[in-house]
Amino acid sequence: MNLIKTSGLFLAGALLVASCGQKGETVETSEAKEVAKATGKTINVNETASKVSWTGYKPAGKHYGIIPVTEGEISIEGSNITGGEFTFDITALEIHDMEKTEESYGKLHGHLQSPDFFDAANHPKATFEVTSVEPFTADAEIEDKEEFKTEFTPKSLSEQMVEAPTHWISGNLTMRGTTKNIKFPASVKIEDGSVSAKAGFNIDRTDWGLSYGDESTAVDKAKDKFIYNTVNVGFEIKAN
Repeated sequence: MNLIKTSGLFLAGALLVASCGQKGETVETSEAKEVAKATGKTINVNETASKVSWTGYKPAGKHYGIIPVTEGEISIEGSNITGGEFTFDITALEIHDMEKTEESYGKLHGHLQSPDFFDAANHPKATFEVTSVEPFTADAEIEDKEEFKTEFTPKSLSEQMVEAPTHWISGNLTMRGTTKNIKFPASVKIEDGSVSAKAGFNIDRTDWGLSYGDESTAVDKAKDKFIYNTVNVGFEIKAN
């Protein structure tokens, strides 16, 4: 595994994914890779100060919220991070663009938990295990995907990214029984034995079987009868 230098790297707790750094608007996605062998001391993630955010789009609107980080740890040796893993509670997913007392909240929450999306009854947890880290270079190519234009076109990768990424983080994301390796840019700080990290990127939800309303199957997109495959993902992770 490529270790992170003092300037920092953290490992990610994020969620979801498909091609940034080379070409594309989503994170680079590939088959699962060997998990990094953690060495050194281990520090725990602060669950209350950590979160994963999501925004999904359809031509007529969007929904957004968070998925809680329920546990996680990061391994540090000297000034380097050598490994880590995180767990997310799909059943505790929150929707923040509507009140929990609204009938529509219950309907949407139930639909997201159903086999159309996360299939939470069979796969209540998602996990992320770090596999490698690399320095982020200033000349990294970031190209935005051409999306079908509507009033609610997904935010592009260049809009979603953090302003000053320091590293690429790679790791195996397991969700809905499928494991894919994802690679995304993040801004990381290591100070006084504490680690903090922020990232923003896009994923293709269909890579994990979340295919309801798949835009590629829309017969006539002008009729607005689809859900964008691109999902905005963001995270803030703190460990101490």
